[in-house]
Amino acid sequence: MNLRGIVAVSGRPGLFKLVGQNKSGYVLESLDEHKLKIVANISNTKLASLEDITIYGEDEELKLIDVLGNIDAKKATAPDAKADGTTLKNFFLEVAPGHDQEKVYTSDMKKILTWYHLIKDMPLFKEAAPGTEEEGAKDDKTDLKPKTVTPKAKPTNAKAPTAKSAPAKKASMTSKKGV
Repeated sequence: MNLRGIVAVSGRPGLFKLVGQNKSGYVLESLDEHKLKIVANISNTKLASLEDITIYGEDEELKLIDVLGNIDAKKATAPDAKADGTTLKNFFLEVAPGHDQEKVYTSDMKKILTWYHLIKDMPLFKEAAPGTEEEGAKDDKTDLKPKTVTPKAKPTNAKAPTAKSAPAKKASMTSKKGV
């Protein structure tokens, strides 16, 4: 699942796609049917990428991507985000085993299910994330040799003195008349 560029914005409902950046902030486009474009100010807006969001766990934190994948595997039983609390808690025991039941509130579960229903039909939800093994896997096994990379020399700002650019030394002696 490729969720790169999909962000949640503090203080705004829904999800946004990162379109670009200018000097005043990030240019975002909403993922709903309105396709509203906004500029989120860098200094006072908090953005959270869906790739980076984790859920409190009893032993270790759970990645949101894994939980969304589990929800997608059980999409026939995925409840609506407006379902009652006991239904959501029972569902999250199935799709997020090991989540901390005291720290993960029903409002968090509703938000995750709302996000799932927003992105489940998008093509990027089905494609592999860049840099994963699924993306790099090829059917033909002919290109199995390790590729060697030659390091490039770092450019420096200092120029080596050449015959033309080297400054000529001035004579330090001056002639004195009348001594």
